[in-house]
Amino acid sequence: MEPLTRRGALRLAALGGLSWLTPLAHLLAREAETTEGDGPAQSLIFLWLAGGPSQLETFDPHPGTMIGGETKAIETAASGIRIAADYARLAERMGDVSLVRSLVSKEGDHERGTYMVKTGYRPNPTVVHPSIGAICCQQLPVGEAELPRHIAILPGQWPALGGLLGKQYDAFRIYDPANKVPSIVAQVPGSRLQRRLDDLAVVENAFSRGRSRQARATLHRDSVDKARTMMSSEQVKAFDVGLEPAELRKAYGDTPFGRGCLAARRLIEVGARCVEITLPGWDSHANNHEVHRKLAQTLDPALSSLLSDLRRRDLLKKTIVLCGGEFGRAPHINPAAGRDHWPQGFTMLVAGGRVRGGLAIGETDPAGERAVAHPHQVADLHATVLTALGIDPHHEELAPIGRPIQLSEGRPIEELLG
Repeated sequence: MEPLTRRGALRLAALGGLSWLTPLAHLLAREAETTEGDGPAQSLIFLWLAGGPSQLETFDPHPGTMIGGETKAIETAASGIRIAADYARLAERMGDVSLVRSLVSKEGDHERGTYMVKTGYRPNPTVVHPSIGAICCQQLPVGEAELPRHIAILPGQWPALGGLLGKQYDAFRIYDPANKVPSIVAQVPGSRLQRRLDDLAVVENAFSRGRSRQARATLHRDSVDKARTMMSSEQVKAFDVGLEPAELRKAYGDTPFGRGCLAARRLIEVGARCVEITLPGWDSHANNHEVHRKLAQTLDPALSSLLSDLRRRDLLKKTIVLCGGEFGRAPHINPAAGRDHWPQGFTMLVAGGRVRGGLAIGETDPAGERAVAHPHQVADLHATVLTALGIDPHHEELAPIGRPIQLSEGRPIEELLG
């Protein structure tokens, strides 16, 4: 007989009907899978293209058609999949990448669309749903990270939030990694800092006396403790992309976004669970093609280098990479040579972990008249990513009003899951 592994023991326990073991069994099985090297991914990197990128000028071009415009397409490493010619470096990495070309949403406003794609839910005045990054940090193992596990680099005006999971899961925000993270170096000598902390403890203890519940709800003491840990941690160096070889920094691109993608790779190496990097400027109501050509010069090197770097370091199988924005762009070009908002069929790129590469899911109509073929809701993409991370998308959390809410109401896109 084979030696009985933890996974085998848990399988036997399940067959024996030991349902009371379920929560513990789930955690042990996850640990066993990770230890054995074939477990789910452990981190998410989300490249957020703020403003709504055109699918037709990025990952779903239709040259020579009614809706194609000026954009040309190139073949890629994935048979039968073509992308816009401005993404020559990404084309070489498409064997690791899949495209969902038939996402549909009912939210065509920037703020509402951002909420929809980051949370998988439409905005609701009764509850703030958690972003997918917050879910990762709440559901995935804590590990040994001494830094925030949910990080937003170059955040926009609608950052990723913890929502009903709590503010402790809001993204920690930083800007261009070329600069040092602010406020993590004490401005006074250590002895004076300690006196200040001692004085603060007196005030906190006085406040919490008789109101411990309210004190805990502020998260103030927890935040101070985490800040002190971060200030003294060697892991802070993960933010410093200047420690990387000049050749690698050049490959990612000498841009804030390129440096953000490089920092993201460094941060997941020390235990971050979700890093979101924002590239703004995609709201191309005018001069659509010029806008997209310019932004491709930033996105193509950063995204392709990130995928290559993750694979080279054996991190791609442990990391899900998402890339997209709040909606797409209309098939027809407007009088200002732009494309308007289009949530009726847009594209998201997904790679890494157990996600199959080299696939294109769904189709758009080259004439721009019919609905997309094989449509998928944004929630389906969320359910797919959560499943690839080993998280049950239908797990329920209680909203502040006591209402149970699933992490996702979508169905995983089975074709994508290896």
